[in-house]
Amino acid sequence: MRRVLISGASIAGPALAHWLGRYGFEPTVVELAPALRGGGQAVDFRGETHLSVLERMGVLTQLRRIRTGGSPMRFVDDRGRQLLCLPAEFAGGDVEVPRGDLARVLHEHSLPHTEYLFGDSITGLTETAGGVRVTFRSAAPREFDLVIGADGLHSHVRRLAFGPEERFVRHLGYYAATWQLPNYLDVGRGSVGHNTPGRLASVGGDHRDAAKAGAFFLFASPQLTYDRHDPVQQKALITTAFAGIGWEVPRLLDSLRQAPEIYFDSISRADVPSWSKGRICLVGDASCGATIGGMGTGTGVVAAYVLAGELALAAGDHRAAFTRYENTMRAYAQGCQKGGDRTGKFLAPGTATGIRLRNGLMGRRAILNRMLKEGQKVSTLALPDYRAALPSAFE
Repeated sequence: MRRVLISGASIAGPALAHWLGRYGFEPTVVELAPALRGGGQAVDFRGETHLSVLERMGVLTQLRRIRTGGSPMRFVDDRGRQLLCLPAEFAGGDVEVPRGDLARVLHEHSLPHTEYLFGDSITGLTETAGGVRVTFRSAAPREFDLVIGADGLHSHVRRLAFGPEERFVRHLGYYAATWQLPNYLDVGRGSVGHNTPGRLASVGGDHRDAAKAGAFFLFASPQLTYDRHDPVQQKALITTAFAGIGWEVPRLLDSLRQAPEIYFDSISRADVPSWSKGRICLVGDASCGATIGGMGTGTGVVAAYVLAGELALAAGDHRAAFTRYENTMRAYAQGCQKGGDRTGKFLAPGTATGIRLRNGLMGRRAILNRMLKEGQKVSTLALPDYRAALPSAFE
């Protein structure tokens, strides 16, 4: 049970490869993108469970060196007058880092023991008596002992092995988009945004390069049909959704037309009844994800730690390892996931009255303090400690 194929090189995939390599496995990671994806919104880690896993990985100190320090959020009217300001700790967690930087750190820590296949994807999975025969879009077919889907909410592995996406993924009524642009608004730390009913257009400064900024747009919509790999279609959907809105939106849409890369996806959640099937298993957002606000990044890193540890302890019995992994993680992951159900409605209330109510309530210090206190009550897990049973991996 040493040859493990992992689909996805974002966060959970490299984290899993890191641990498997330390335990003596031979991980291979296949990723559709031609290289590591840079950019993206900042992601955060919260609470003892997240920080303990990062510390055991040996990356916590490094991440603290590159953390953003949190991102305050300002909301303004169409003339740029401030309506509400949420402090950095509201969304920043204990450690907030740019997503691209996190992916780079995890990739670097996994490299000594991991083979990476960029610019390729899995096209077929066939279980055999002793493994899984895998066909690829470009590479020659190979056989692995196990296959792990760490390829996100729209998991290709889950579709091939478990069934169509619509069985497992539920649309939560919103779409989100991000892209990079010059910092023509001279935005400093944090972000500034403008709401209309069911819409949020915002732009945030880059904490390392004052000349750069990142746009974040979010809008309410029924589920849309589009090509997830066609940026032209995605840009057209965003432009249509924000047509006629004032403030800085026209200039931000101009920057969208010129953006070489964008992120665009629905706010959705995945609920998979069983996270494994034979020699194939799911980890991170593929099994129990929420697009925004569900602490999916931290959950994915924790899940990778648990799955690798259970495989290392299982002495070749992958079924027992998969069962212990899911029994350990499921309730914790679902507790974190609930936050994603509320994100869209909070950031882009559906009515003008809803926007005024949010701004008025969150502008009261007592209510804001209560929300901050609630935000600190993250789900916790009785984290398995594999150090005693597998000491060489932690030396």
